[in-house]
Amino acid sequence: MSMQGFATQAAMMRLAFKRLLFTAALVLAMPLAAAAAEPATAIDRGAADAIAQQAKADQLLVLSYHDIRDDVARKGDPDAYAVSTQNFAAHLDWLSGHGYQPVALSDVIKASRGEKKLPPKAVLLTFDDGLRSIYTHVFPLLRAYRYPALMAVVTGWVDLPREKQVDYGPRMFTHDDFVTWDQLREMQASGLIEIASHSDNLHRGVTSNPQGNTMPAAITREWDAKAQRYESEAEYLARVRKDLSASAAAIKRELGVSPQSVVWPYAAYNSQTNAIADQLGMNVTFDLEGRHQAVGRDLHGLARLLMFDNPTVNDLAYELRHDEELDGVRALQVDLDYVYDADPQQQARNLDKLIERVKQVAPSHVFLQAFADPDGNGSADAMYFPNRHMPMRADLYNRVAWQLKTRAHVKVFAWLPVLGFELPDKALNAQLEIKASNPAETHRLNPFEPRTRKIVADLYEDLAVSGYTEGLLFHDDALLREDELRGQAPADPAARTQALIGFTQELARAAGKWRPKLITVRNLFAAPVLDPNSEAWFAQNLAAFNQAYDYTAVMAMPWMENSRDPQRWMDVLMTKVKQSPRGLARTIFELQTVDWRHQDRPIPAAQLKAMARRLQAAGARHLAWYPDNFIDDRPSTADAREIMSARGFPYLER
Repeated sequence: MSMQGFATQAAMMRLAFKRLLFTAALVLAMPLAAAAAEPATAIDRGAADAIAQQAKADQLLVLSYHDIRDDVARKGDPDAYAVSTQNFAAHLDWLSGHGYQPVALSDVIKASRGEKKLPPKAVLLTFDDGLRSIYTHVFPLLRAYRYPALMAVVTGWVDLPREKQVDYGPRMFTHDDFVTWDQLREMQASGLIEIASHSDNLHRGVTSNPQGNTMPAAITREWDAKAQRYESEAEYLARVRKDLSASAAAIKRELGVSPQSVVWPYAAYNSQTNAIADQLGMNVTFDLEGRHQAVGRDLHGLARLLMFDNPTVNDLAYELRHDEELDGVRALQVDLDYVYDADPQQQARNLDKLIERVKQVAPSHVFLQAFADPDGNGSADAMYFPNRHMPMRADLYNRVAWQLKTRAHVKVFAWLPVLGFELPDKALNAQLEIKASNPAETHRLNPFEPRTRKIVADLYEDLAVSGYTEGLLFHDDALLREDELRGQAPADPAARTQALIGFTQELARAAGKWRPKLITVRNLFAAPVLDPNSEAWFAQNLAAFNQAYDYTAVMAMPWMENSRDPQRWMDVLMTKVKQSPRGLARTIFELQTVDWRHQDRPIPAAQLKAMARRLQAAGARHLAWYPDNFIDDRPSTADAREIMSARGFPYLER
């Protein structure tokens, strides 16, 4: 798949993960709902209107466009980014008619500094890549509507030499497809157009692993096949700095003004590349996730709504009015151990089986194992990515995750232990391990040891460096028994719970250095949900987890808990989740597909379907299951589609 499709796939798979905004909305809604029970006075109504108006004034909508042409197919154009001139003009008319107020980037920057307020329903238009149509088709319409806009240009493509071509996806683009410096100067002189950097030569893919996959150049440590090594951190950052410096210098030289922002190609960036942009005077960067945001001091990663597949006015209105909080997660938890094989050809066949199954089932997410556990004891013996502390069984996570994203069109979350690592240094492993009273307990490292914290944080950072992930699933090994680590762990169960939460948040920050906006999911045993007193035995709590993470994956596994009446057990679990704050909004019910207590006997598909339907009828929004045996097609693809498809109509595509 070409790199041109990277951001399109991301946009097509959008699920909004509003962390603090959702909580804030609930808090704000509580007093307003209470007030609604009594007749509102004029003062009350005025205060409510003022609050609503202020909330609107704090919000910014950013729209992302690319090519605007007259001949775009109604749907299914070879260039998924292209929007027809007619539809674009209709967008401007609809925005104007529905009270949206256009702002320039300079207005946003001033608002972030507290120098001015953004108007209600503020909207910023952005145009990526520097295509000729921004001059021939977009600029005349912006002048007619008096809408300002931000044009992000790849400086290496502006005034492209006539003998050169650019592989833009649907076809090879030439000089006549890109804007010229003279045209940019004319647009800038109008006072409506500001120019941003879109890099000089980072709008491309580089080889990201030994198998030859390509990933965005701005975030990828390039694999050198000849030298058989990855680019070092210093080499990678120097390459990005050189490119961005060249782009900023070209804009300053040609237009007389230094750019204030960089629109990273494919919205692929990290905290380190943003730091380089800051040093070069570009303190604003953009994303392609989400729609609105409150404008604060930090203007990195501003959410943008990407226009793709030639949206009509109805499509645009739906996107802006659709409550993405109501979208559900459907996740398959997949063992990478099932993909791995010492025979490369068999491994390739295993990967193809996985991709084909995920394409046919069409979940929203895959929780992908990033560690090797060949003995099945629940702790990691090795990693599936290059790292500093553990053996690497194979450099496989990057390839499989990227193939799932680009071929099967799902979001991939890396599934990793929190404490369960069997260190190769046996002496160090013995020093750091938790001495469990039960010898059958999963091997875990002591989270109160600074050496443990450093080793595990390094592993999470190395995972993020190695390849694509949009989130983290923290394994179920993150638990502390009440008789463990006395004298080091807090005696109070709630304090132990918070200590482990704090550790996982450290790990998320370590990975976040290289992968921004990671979504976090934490596995939770069912016992602390069913009996809050068992928090003492697990150091786990549903309400605390749903406050700390984007989602909690409750192991809704009655056969694992040896229940005699699985459906009744599940009903009780649902009742308890409903009673917990944010319970249904944040909780993923993770079903089991095999009965491990009875020789891995498959759970009957009819029973799984009945459970899933009953959960959904009771209000469950999010479902997952484990394991997904794609090798043996268990549960069958047909049954999996019925339960785990994120499609509106979960039937086989032909």
